[in-house]
Amino acid sequence: MRHFWVRELGGWVAAALISIVTVAQLASTARSELLLRDGDSLVVALLVRSITGGETFDWVMSSVLFLPEIAVFAALWLIGQLLSLDVNAVLLINAVVNLVALYGAVRFVAGRRRGRTVPVGWSLVALSAFCLLVVTETSASRDALELASLLLTTTYYSATVIAVVLSVGLVRRAYDRPRSATRLSIVLAGVAFVSTVSNPLYAAWATAPLGVLLGTAAVYPVARRRALSLLAWLIGGTVIGFVGRIPLSAWIANSGAEYAQPGLWPESVRYYADLLTVRTSTPLGLIGTLLLAALLVFAVVQTVRARTVGARLVAAAGWAIPLLVVLGAIVLGTHAARYLEPLFFAPVLALVASPVRVTSRTGVSARMPRRAAPVLTAAAATLLLVGAGLSVPRAVAAAEHPNTDLRCVNEWVNASGQVGGGQFWTVRLPKLHLDEPTQLVQVDHQLNAYAWLVNQSDFAPGEVTFLIEDAQSSPWALGTNAQPTQVIACGQYTIYDFSPTALALGPPRS
Repeated sequence: MRHFWVRELGGWVAAALISIVTVAQLASTARSELLLRDGDSLVVALLVRSITGGETFDWVMSSVLFLPEIAVFAALWLIGQLLSLDVNAVLLINAVVNLVALYGAVRFVAGRRRGRTVPVGWSLVALSAFCLLVVTETSASRDALELASLLLTTTYYSATVIAVVLSVGLVRRAYDRPRSATRLSIVLAGVAFVSTVSNPLYAAWATAPLGVLLGTAAVYPVARRRALSLLAWLIGGTVIGFVGRIPLSAWIANSGAEYAQPGLWPESVRYYADLLTVRTSTPLGLIGTLLLAALLVFAVVQTVRARTVGARLVAAAGWAIPLLVVLGAIVLGTHAARYLEPLFFAPVLALVASPVRVTSRTGVSARMPRRAAPVLTAAAATLLLVGAGLSVPRAVAAAEHPNTDLRCVNEWVNASGQVGGGQFWTVRLPKLHLDEPTQLVQVDHQLNAYAWLVNQSDFAPGEVTFLIEDAQSSPWALGTNAQPTQVIACGQYTIYDFSPTALALGPPRS
């Protein structure tokens, strides 16, 4: 038992160190824009700051409610407040937590240690493979086919990713542990319920693909009974999850149904093909794509080689979930790279489908000499510790990187004591970093209140006296002859001060 806890604790520590190195590397590239400054990526941070700041709660969300993500970030935010950490530091810590959570989910999929299995080691290999994909992603674009790194954000469905992996693990363990099958099936329904309430994408990423796999397994008598039971609990939890969204509909501005446009499937094919072309046009992108292709091939091989139903289902999930999600995205005519995230995280599950000790072609276990094992383990641990130690200053530098343009805006707004407005992609970053976030209101280019991923109580003043714009802002169409009394240049931002004239806000729209 003592060795069990040492192995498991060592796995978690190693996962944390690998995660720190990965986050620091990503934060030192242009991808840090997506982690720390992108308008979409800041919704959870803005909401948590709104709640902890005592603002009236009248938030309107998209089809995704981010419930687990909010809970995690809120806990980290409160700890950060005690330690006087900046919001950027909390976002980076959250990125590390997300990767460690992925390790935990993958470790759950790997199953218990028995006989010749080494689930901790293979789980770390799977995490390392995923992190290799992450570090090949360096662009600032939210629309690039660089989807592994989206797990590090608080917005792009990190909780749903973890839930999908856990669901695969629950299916596997229900087959590996027959006596616990009923309890595990109930837990699977619970995961499906919570995940669907928070994000209906769970149905597309987990319920539908796993439903296909379990339905296929039910064809075989040896797996039929358990497959049908798991399928019933999975579908039941998902359906109840959709019902559970009804009481929360006041906060949901978009059901997501309008994203499905089957008639646009040819355009969808071209869109994703173009993203793939761009992805493979750089050396790192090509390396990442080849690694992903290798993992998919390995998943197919493991499906054929698997000796148990549970192992075969895990290996099949490694290629079937990406395949079905990509086909589904095309059939529905979608045009958003983030919907294809399973293509990047599901294949690593093949590495833990059959986490056995490596053997030679003669069948002899490739165990290292007893004296060499502790030496190599110590060397690997030292390397990880040094790497993480060197990475922490890089992460701190990324969190504290001076943004003189942002500081210029916030100092002016703080000093003005006025309420101003800005468009979605422009206003959200300054709003997050303001002393009093309610001084900035989210509007569209016609000065209508823009009720999208924002607290509608911000619109209560009904007017603004200044506007902020940058290169992401659409040209203003104010419908008034009012002219700014002064124009303040803050690098990438420009502030148009109309005071003492007040500009009335139009009706809310989303």
